[in-house]
Amino acid sequence: MSFMENPVIKSTDGFEALSPDLNRKVVHLNDLMVTVIEFSNGPMEQPDPPHKHPHEQITYVASGSLKLFVEDEEFTLNEGDVFKIASNLNHCIQTLTENVKLIDSFAPIREDFL
Repeated sequence: MSFMENPVIKSTDGFEALSPDLNRKVVHLNDLMVTVIEFSNGPMEQPDPPHKHPHEQITYVASGSLKLFVEDEEFTLNEGDVFKIASNLNHCIQTLTENVKLIDSFAPIREDFL
């Protein structure tokens, strides 16, 4: 079997510091993207600013707890929970614990993350 790129990304490889308290790892193929995002600034006093994008999103809460806001609804999520966001819905989060790790999947891939 031949791979054009290394098919394995180790746990400590590929993280980009977006701020002192926010790290992101982006892994993608042509049509599939997964990101790992680590927050270490919680609990947040306020939710992050709402945003929307044309991408479908499914997120697994790998660790920590958070509030999810989607349009006019609010949900409390804990480790092991999963949420899904359809295209172009306003959404944001507010961390409830010091550390939160999320595993995001996007389709199509988010060119703005590359």
